[in-house]
Amino acid sequence: MVNRVFQEGIRLGATDIHIEPTHSSLRVNFRLDGVLHEAGALPRELAPNLITRLKVMADLLSYRQDIPQEGRVRSDFSPADMEIRVSTFPTIHGERAAIRLFRFDSRRIDLEELGLQGEIHATLAKAIQQRTGAILLTGPGGSGKTTTIYGCLANILKKENGARHVVTLEDPVEQVLEGAGQTQVRPGTEFDFSRGLRSLLRQDPEVIMVGEIRDSETARAAIEAALSGHLLFSTLHAGSACGVVARLLDMGIEPYLLTSAIRLVLNQRLLRQSCQRCLGLGCDNCHQTGYSGRMLLAEALEITPSIRQAILRKADRIELEELFRAQGGFPLEDHARAAVAKKLTTQEEVNRVLGLLNWQDDSGIKKKEAK
Repeated sequence: MVNRVFQEGIRLGATDIHIEPTHSSLRVNFRLDGVLHEAGALPRELAPNLITRLKVMADLLSYRQDIPQEGRVRSDFSPADMEIRVSTFPTIHGERAAIRLFRFDSRRIDLEELGLQGEIHATLAKAIQQRTGAILLTGPGGSGKTTTIYGCLANILKKENGARHVVTLEDPVEQVLEGAGQTQVRPGTEFDFSRGLRSLLRQDPEVIMVGEIRDSETARAAIEAALSGHLLFSTLHAGSACGVVARLLDMGIEPYLLTSAIRLVLNQRLLRQSCQRCLGLGCDNCHQTGYSGRMLLAEALEITPSIRQAILRKADRIELEELFRAQGGFPLEDHARAAVAKKLTTQEEVNRVLGLLNWQDDSGIKKKEAK
């Protein structure tokens, strides 16, 4: 049964498989294009044996049901370019399991393939030509941040033809980049992001990717690297591009260091695209959902003179966002409304990803599109 669940998830192109016991059944859900879909329900009495089988496959402690555990599955039925990661967690009805299906892509992703809006693409392409500074990305898990960074690194490797030393610190390494030195860190050990980065600086790198800034120590090391002759890419969780700046200030990074180090902050989301075969009505191509594939939306914050002054006086996120709009910035919500107007996606999908928006006031979009 475990093998069948894996095989079906892989066949459908799922990114995650959730197995959760309830009081009456064992539910199985697949995440497709970022959304969970119910795959079916199994008899409740199968739960203990099924979860135990998962634990054995992932080299976990099968006799411990009272603690969360994480591991990797090595199997003959999964493709060679896939890594299966298992996480178990105790609940009142027994243990649940979340399974992540990582697909390694040996094909180099070009910056042009990401699907960024025209002006955002131009801004990012300009930023990665710099030799120093930090390019930071934010967005929820599964919003494509790492893929965007891979596209940037691939662009540098292609244009520089190996002349720049490109290195990464990741958890996990999600794609092999030919020409880059990639390392997987182990959070919670002596080889975490912050310690790995400080040691990596002694390896004479020029372009550095740090998978995620999770704490103030990593943040300080990243900013120092960006100020000392390195082009640094990283991600951190914040609600908006301006929220990244506010969070770094909260981590204790001095404002003058931020204004000197940051080149660009990108906030992005992935939205399901309307199926082009059925125009959103539902067909076999989109599994009757009305959606097929996903599109990338982003907003870009550059450190302009007015933004710089606001950061130096430690302005909060709300003030920074108001200033961003006032100086002609195009927020994520405006990009989303424009995508709905072009029938690339739906209002319901935007509401699912971004929350409820004021759909009556679209005058700002019309003015910006006309401009």
